[in-house]
Amino acid sequence: MAAFSIENFGCRATEADAAALRHGLLAKGFHLTDDQSSADLVVLNTCTVTVAADSQAREAVRKIHRANPAAHIIVTGCYAQRAPEEIAGLEGVTWVIGNSHQTEIPKIAVGLIDQPGEGISPAALLTQKDFVPTSLLDDGQMSLARGPAKILTGDIFAQTSVQVAPAGIGEGDRTRPVLKIQDGCNNRCSYCVIPFVRGRNRSLSADVVVAEVQKLVAAGSREIVLSGINLGAYGRDLMPRTSLFDVIHRILEETDLEQLRLSSIEPQDVIEELISLITGSPRLAPHFHVPLQSGCDRILRAMRRWYRAGHYAERVKRIRQISRDAAIGADVIVGFPGETDEDFQETVEMIEQLPFTYLHVFSFSARPGTEGAKLGETVPATVIRERARALRALAGKKSSEFRATQVGRVFRALTLVGGEDSWTPALTANYLKVRIPGQVPANEWREASVLLDETSTEDYAAASFQK
Repeated sequence: MAAFSIENFGCRATEADAAALRHGLLAKGFHLTDDQSSADLVVLNTCTVTVAADSQAREAVRKIHRANPAAHIIVTGCYAQRAPEEIAGLEGVTWVIGNSHQTEIPKIAVGLIDQPGEGISPAALLTQKDFVPTSLLDDGQMSLARGPAKILTGDIFAQTSVQVAPAGIGEGDRTRPVLKIQDGCNNRCSYCVIPFVRGRNRSLSADVVVAEVQKLVAAGSREIVLSGINLGAYGRDLMPRTSLFDVIHRILEETDLEQLRLSSIEPQDVIEELISLITGSPRLAPHFHVPLQSGCDRILRAMRRWYRAGHYAERVKRIRQISRDAAIGADVIVGFPGETDEDFQETVEMIEQLPFTYLHVFSFSARPGTEGAKLGETVPATVIRERARALRALAGKKSSEFRATQVGRVFRALTLVGGEDSWTPALTANYLKVRIPGQVPANEWREASVLLDETSTEDYAAASFQK
């Protein structure tokens, strides 16, 4: 039986895509291994949100090929959709397959193992729609790369469906499965390449969402994370039109899921009724991840974001008014072209004043094909690094302040995979990573009282004891 390994890069949506690929390969008779050096096939599911993400994927290809020259390497995901020829030129790559054709990977993998000299040609997998030009390829067509690697990608805007992993907690699956219910994005933020590699907004029907949740619950899932590229846009493309609020209600009413968590939600979609629903139900994790990107209105306009700093602040403050325990996180970009010291200071002051519990800080990265890549007034790399360090230090301070407010409180936490002989990692509903003493099986609820532990690591910054 041929062995395969999957390495995933990027967001919750790519995690869901990787789960679908994993199930597809297992269904074809492949065996999953964590050892890339012995795998017959290695699939890299890539991200392209930053230059660093691209570099990480290329380095992974080189590392795998050095350790296992005989392995077939298939590179897929957002980087593969954006720059397939670039990846195909890397030594060791067998296939480059864009997001547009990810569902073909199990079939291609079987061909590689059964016919190692040839495999399946791109032409055998093409349909007429695949030849529609795309703005990110020179000719928009399927082609053979220079050298042995084959390329299969096409018009991502022709995609109308959302790929779903077969439900169940199987080999290699997460304790807290990610269910992608939405894909694509109709927004055009000036820094973001994701709409061009993910396509238009599209949603699973509410009936399918409910059915998938029911299957995951039957398979043993206690918490499910709903994800999407623009999750708040869920249902706007469906007929009849529905909403994220509506599908959450259906999950609560029609399934026995114990806990539902949402991934990132754009600020304009964090409306009063959604805040009240999430903070008012014991089955919804009080966790809001709301991208900020900048606290300066001038920069937000240049980014083509749909809100202003004051609107964002009002919604975050409202969350904290309703729930003192809710986790509130944000993404922030530093070094956007033209960002002055004064602009950055506005962001710092806004973050200082808001009740964030964690931040994800990103350095601006010019992405080909975006407006941001064409802007002048680039910020020096040394300045970007200094600003990123300052925000990460502030984020650490905000996180510590929030943990201090939780000391002595008793929470229900879900045990995770990993840890050491003396402790087991677990996650509370409000996104505190805690340590349960002793070895406890994954996917079990434990009550834990949060302790103040000055020796704990960044990954498990809160300690706890089992009740």
